[in-house]
Amino acid sequence: MTPKETLELCKKKNVELVDVKFCDLLGTWQHFTIPIAELEEDVFEAGLGFDGSSIRGWKSIEASDMILTLDPKTAIIDPFPSIATLSIVGDAIDPITREPYSRDPRNVARKAEAYLKQTGIADVAYFGPEAEFFIFDDVRYGQNSHSGFYYLDSNEGIWNTGREEFPNLGYKIRHKEGYFPVAPADQLVTLRNEMIMVMKSCDLRVEREHHEVATAGQAEIDLRFDDLVSMGDDMMLFKYIVRNVAKKFNKTVTFMPKPLFGDNGSGMHVHQSLWKKGKPLFAGNEYGGLSEMALHYIGGILKHAKSLCAICNPTVNSYKRLTPGYEAPVNLAYSSRNRSAAIRIPTYSPSPKAKRIEYRPPDPAANCYLACSALLMAGLDGIQNRIDPGDPLDKNIYELPPAELKKVPSVPGSLAGACDHLEKDHEYLLKGDVFTGDLIETWIDLKRKEHDQVRLRPHPQEFHMYYDC
Repeated sequence: MTPKETLELCKKKNVELVDVKFCDLLGTWQHFTIPIAELEEDVFEAGLGFDGSSIRGWKSIEASDMILTLDPKTAIIDPFPSIATLSIVGDAIDPITREPYSRDPRNVARKAEAYLKQTGIADVAYFGPEAEFFIFDDVRYGQNSHSGFYYLDSNEGIWNTGREEFPNLGYKIRHKEGYFPVAPADQLVTLRNEMIMVMKSCDLRVEREHHEVATAGQAEIDLRFDDLVSMGDDMMLFKYIVRNVAKKFNKTVTFMPKPLFGDNGSGMHVHQSLWKKGKPLFAGNEYGGLSEMALHYIGGILKHAKSLCAICNPTVNSYKRLTPGYEAPVNLAYSSRNRSAAIRIPTYSPSPKAKRIEYRPPDPAANCYLACSALLMAGLDGIQNRIDPGDPLDKNIYELPPAELKKVPSVPGSLAGACDHLEKDHEYLLKGDVFTGDLIETWIDLKRKEHDQVRLRPHPQEFHMYYDC
């Protein structure tokens, strides 16, 4: 839509409020609201002012004034407020120079797309993240100097087989058996279907929804692939809808990668491909039906995978999922069809248009704008430098003998380790000024502080293991 068309939509839908949303550095939507009378056609380009010093990882207080210009292509009627409200996404710019802000994740994604075109390799990169999440009925947690706890509960949880429910009907999903039984074992069909209907009303293209592997309400809803910036926008809206529909049902959603011990965590497998002049570039006659370009793209991702983890797996909790034995691809290899490899080449369709790669380590705590931009930059580095990905690994990596497994590189074991790799290996991200040195430095600093927040606190298991030492 154009600004004029957006205003016409507001008039048609009797909109009274405009909710302006933008993404902070770590991947959370922020917002403020204005009356519809304040939205005039020139506001879209002129922008609206706000305090950037109050946003995580953004401006310092002595240079805090910022402006959000409004992108009319993102305008929708917000499905949740009781008062008719337009929702629209903004881009952060400097009020003096009018330059896009380098730490605005949406701006990073825009620059990544511009750099792709500048290289001449392709004119569009398509991404299709598959975000998994948990739906719980109750969540409680707390931490202070002398105590700490968390408590999660779900009506589906296998631990509730003995709970008094007046009556308890016994339909509880056993650990690792949630993929995918029908109702009544799957108790969340109606909720997930409501989520996809709201998504459709907001013009999100949903491909499918289903229960995921873990007990206790693990779910997945897949969106159809799109270009980088649009996919980032879609994933922000996706999370917003999932959380708010769950709240409407008096339930809560988390995209935390590993909320449960002893069961599968939540990943965000990212499908990706390059196109030029309407033609797919990843289809060919090499391994898995890929082109030489696609293999070099894989080579770039595998080369930079350890530093990518700091962006694609950006929480301390991420590395509780990235452990062997829970379908998390910790070993850096590629293979056709093989879900135990970090990079899988899907074979569902013989069509060249469907040829893509799937990078499996990322998780849904990632900022999609940054994660997909970083993956694109790593893949492009592989193409530009003709990086050989090595031989594919078509065996079940989880069952390799120890001697053979040692030869396969793996992801870092912690967020701190991933930050170490990003500190040493980030030149590929700086090409085309897509990521800046300032953004990388700020990101690493924020992530090291997050790691310390956990590192400095005693863990309940430590009392179990060491109290009587």
